[in-house]
Amino acid sequence: MREPCLQSTLTCPQCGHRSAETMPTDACLFFHDCPACGALLKPRPGDCCVFCSYGDVPCPPVQAERGCCG
Repeated sequence: MREPCLQSTLTCPQCGHRSAETMPTDACLFFHDCPACGALLKPRPGDCCVFCSYGDVPCPPVQAERGCCG
């Protein structure tokens, strides 16, 4: 099994700002404040975290289920 990618770029759905973030390996991140506009990002229905909703790489647990790295 491949090591999970721990970097993901979140894109704010309000203003489009992109920020590179490091994903935790031991927890899901449910909330993220956009550094540009201050919007509070929350997971979309059916997603486990903000990385799965707004990131270019899904969270490590989802990567493990998919068996790939982004």
